[in-house]
Amino acid sequence: MSYLPKPKLHHPTLPKNALGYTRRDYEGAISTLCAGCGHDSISAAIIQACWELSIEPHRVAKLSGIGCSSKTPDYFLGASHGFNSVHGRMPSVLTGANLANRDLIYLGISGDGDSASIGLGQFAHIMRRGVNMTYIVENNGVYGLTKGQFSATSDKGSKAKRGAVNTDEAIDLVGLAMQLGATFVARSFSGDKAQLVPLIKAALLHEGAAFIDCISPCVAFNNHEGSTKSYDFVREHNEAVNRLDVILGRQPITAEYAPGSVTEVTQHDGSVLRLRKLAPDYDPTDRVAAMNYLQERKAAGEIVTGLLYVDPDPTDLHANMGTVAVPLNRLGDAELCPGSAALARINAALR
Repeated sequence: MSYLPKPKLHHPTLPKNALGYTRRDYEGAISTLCAGCGHDSISAAIIQACWELSIEPHRVAKLSGIGCSSKTPDYFLGASHGFNSVHGRMPSVLTGANLANRDLIYLGISGDGDSASIGLGQFAHIMRRGVNMTYIVENNGVYGLTKGQFSATSDKGSKAKRGAVNTDEAIDLVGLAMQLGATFVARSFSGDKAQLVPLIKAALLHEGAAFIDCISPCVAFNNHEGSTKSYDFVREHNEAVNRLDVILGRQPITAEYAPGSVTEVTQHDGSVLRLRKLAPDYDPTDRVAAMNYLQERKAAGEIVTGLLYVDPDPTDLHANMGTVAVPLNRLGDAELCPGSAALARINAALR
């Protein structure tokens, strides 16, 4: 069966958020992925993040392409809007939807094949245009649906399940996102819920292009000795640069911290990212330094995770284009058809 609905019965003692919703209200259908798949852990983190932020499920638009990762939106936020697009074409569909209705919260779910291979051009343009969204790549470094070939994010020198060695350089989506202008860039691991949930919360609150590359081991084809995307390898080589908490700008919060141990970044909507530094002298607001640090740690064989870069004052596609604040489906005839006088002024300006 490809679709397994969950029972609607909720236990009366389940904790509720500010909207009166339980965590079950943010779930979807029962997953049909392999038992132990990292993608299911990412779905659980998305559910937890949306529940903790008290987001109304119907305000979320989740979009995906093709692949194991792109099946996962069926497993969370069952009451939200959803669109499963063509392979690699999710970014253009999300961009069009965002331009038409800016009131929704856009969540793009993709995979390493969907974004780094057939969809690489689409990924590049949605990042450089600054579409207000959270873009999560569930990165397992393998084509799971077609039986385990290397993907474009497979590290050079890594081994396939049957022993073949990858001789191609990997595409680093985190580095690309930073180079292309994303204003929120992070990497995490599906097996680290304590890190991943706050990152997703911060990305959802960020008003700009937010990208999270989440390493998500494929238990069927890429969770063995020699794989650089396996559970054991990531745990042994993880270099976390910060520990993240998200503070909503509602009630004043006061606390005492050791000098230099915490960096606070106020976002455009008033929420605060609180970064507890673990790596020495790491500054998440310096794009160039972040890119250099990633290359240094990669050369040392480490996988850097955490909030890698954030722009404290981001802009998005609507701000850059000067679009109207009202969604297109709410505009009336007067706004859509301003009349011949307005058209005459436009024509005169072009002469």
